[in-house]
Amino acid sequence: MKIVNNKLVSEVGEPAVAFVNSPNQSGTITPKYLVIHYTAGRSAASSIDWFKNPTAKASAHLVIGLDGKINQMVPFNKTAFHAGKSQWAGLVGMNSHSIGIELDNPGKLRKVGNKWVAWFGGEYPDSKVLVATHKHQNTPAGWHAYTKEQIDACILVSHAIMQQYNLLDILGHEDISPLRKEDPGPAFPMESFKSVLKGREDDTRELYKLNTAGVNFRSGPGTEFAVLGKLKAGIKVEFIKSNMSWYNVLLTEKVTGIVEPEGWIHSSLLKKL
Repeated sequence: MKIVNNKLVSEVGEPAVAFVNSPNQSGTITPKYLVIHYTAGRSAASSIDWFKNPTAKASAHLVIGLDGKINQMVPFNKTAFHAGKSQWAGLVGMNSHSIGIELDNPGKLRKVGNKWVAWFGGEYPDSKVLVATHKHQNTPAGWHAYTKEQIDACILVSHAIMQQYNLLDILGHEDISPLRKEDPGPAFPMESFKSVLKGREDDTRELYKLNTAGVNFRSGPGTEFAVLGKLKAGIKVEFIKSNMSWYNVLLTEKVTGIVEPEGWIHSSLLKKL
């Protein structure tokens, strides 16, 4: 991807970018940060339609669908209305200081019987849901998973944006509006996402600590893979590689009942040391 006149341009072999203008934009900005959101909507199309509505008074620079389709709605040098009341590092009103990417995702879910249900009534199977505790909350909830296509597309466009505008950091909406917002939530692999885009600063071991008890240590990156054993809170692991929001890790201590020290844990269940 490259950026020409503050718009994304696909290069050979890359996914196409659709341009859908939002009326919900204002003056010129010099962006300093990239902010990741989830739409909490029914679909990418419904979110795009909402951002096209002048009465919405909301928009984003980009919307990325579950299939990885990229839609640009506001030029990167214009203010999009994605952050609301927000602040970071002494800056107040992050619409004026950031580029916003919305990922199609129904967001936080609640369990009704044996189904997971979104605020708008959409129902989702267990295979699409991660149960985890948000970093600003104390109780676990269901969070709809992001797709590989979506994360790959987000990495692709974010790399171009970071390079073009020399941005300082990547943030979640939950970081700049912690009392109001929960997105992109624990299902988004923020640590590995940042590592891919910003690179490792050194070649030392990358260690994490489990932040909850009863964590499933799995044979592969997903809930469909076998459970090798259960891990207690506080156990330290060494990062090997990532697959979307799952981390392949190595146990740093022997755990009763677990023969193979290498396995997979969802990134939301780990805290970097």
